[in-house]
Amino acid sequence: MFDELASFLIAAFALTGSPGPNTLSVAAVGASFGRLKGLNYMLGLSAGVGLVILIVGTGISGAILAIPGLAPVITAAAVLYFLYLAWRIATAPPLSGLPDETRARAPRWYAGVLLSLSNPKAYAAMGALFSGYTLLPGAPVQDGLTKAAIVMVVILIVNALWLSVGAGLAQTLRNPKASRMVNIAFAVLLLASVALVAFG
Repeated sequence: MFDELASFLIAAFALTGSPGPNTLSVAAVGASFGRLKGLNYMLGLSAGVGLVILIVGTGISGAILAIPGLAPVITAAAVLYFLYLAWRIATAPPLSGLPDETRARAPRWYAGVLLSLSNPKAYAAMGALFSGYTLLPGAPVQDGLTKAAIVMVVILIVNALWLSVGAGLAQTLRNPKASRMVNIAFAVLLLASVALVAFG
C-alpha cells in the first residue's frame, strides 16, 4: 500500500503541478494582482477541481458528453472563457505605483471554479489518477474518498506555490513596462497551455 501511495502522490504532484491552464492562471493572477488579492481566486480554482473530481468519479462527465451536439458547445464556451481570462490578465495594470482604488479587481473565486470546470487537463488528470491507482483494495468507496482527500491537499499546496511564484514576480518587477510584459507573457502561456491540452 505504501508503494502505491508514494506512486500516487508523485503522480498527483506531477499531473497537477506541471504548467497548465490552472497553474499558469493562478500564477498570472498572483503576478497581476498580488498574493492576497489572488487568494480567493486560488481557493475557487481548488474548489473547482473538487467538483471535477466529483464529476469524473461519478461518471457524470461521460454522461454529459454523450449527449449529441453538446461537446462542441462546451468546448466553445470554455475557449471563450479562457480568452476572457487571458485578456483580464494581459490588461491588468502593474501592482506598484497605483492606489488601491485604481487597480483592476482580481478575478473572483467563482472565476477560479469556472476555469477548473472548463479545463480539459483537470478532467484528464483526475481520470488518470482515479483509474490508475488503488490505495484501498476491496473498498471502492473508501478508496475513492481517500484519493479525493489526498488530491485536494496536493491541489491546495500546488496552487499556493504557483500563486506565490506569480506574486514573487510582481514584487520583483516593479517597473510598469516589465510588469506589462510579464502579464502578457502569462496570458499567452495560458492560451498556449489550453491549446496544447485541447489539441496536443
